[in-house]
Amino acid sequence: MDISIALVTGANKGIGKAIAREFVHRGLTVYLGSRSVERAADAADEIGGDARPLRLDVTDAASIAAAVERIDALDVVVNNAGVSDDALPAQDEDVDAFRRIYETNVFGPVAVTNALLPVLRRSAHPRIVNISSGTASLAWAAERMAGYRGTFASYRSSKAALNALTVLYAQSLAEDGIKVNALAPGLRRTGLNATTAADAGDPAEAAAAAVRLALIGDDGPTGTFVNWDGTPVPW
Repeated sequence: MDISIALVTGANKGIGKAIAREFVHRGLTVYLGSRSVERAADAADEIGGDARPLRLDVTDAASIAAAVERIDALDVVVNNAGVSDDALPAQDEDVDAFRRIYETNVFGPVAVTNALLPVLRRSAHPRIVNISSGTASLAWAAERMAGYRGTFASYRSSKAALNALTVLYAQSLAEDGIKVNALAPGLRRTGLNATTAADAGDPAEAAAAAVRLALIGDDGPTGTFVNWDGTPVPW
């Protein structure tokens, strides 16, 4: 398949940077979206190949519009940019924390996706991958993750909302041939929060899974929630 150009949000570090690196290793041109073009440039220099720094703040409409102006062809969007708060249950989080986290984790992917749809529709094999979280699974939350006692409420509920959007976009964009899937990357060593910072999980494993979803064939699935190891995750 002719999939050659990708954009990754939040690509200057963590899983996003690993995804960008994996795309480049596979010969793709990759736009590294970041709120700081300097950090994106540093990441692009480190990755090499056709990695292109791009200032992109998913919470800022002007930044998104300016970024879109620079992109005249695109096959893949990876909505990776995300933020989290401390390990608090909903009753202990300020509503402003929910607003801040939803602004990046939910409204950001909507704004970026909608802005890029005109250029995505020109691709022969357009793909969207939403980086979700296994902790967003309501089925797992009620059972295997009940021991978390409802903590990380703002982050987890925002990713559950992103999962819902994955299904809805997959349905509404099906006639355009745009495949939309969500990935649970697993617990990885990133700067997302104190829990991930202390973990030993390699972001490259999650990146490989994200790229596999991004490069699925035209007979591949859409509207799915997949774990990093390729197994389905219950909604």
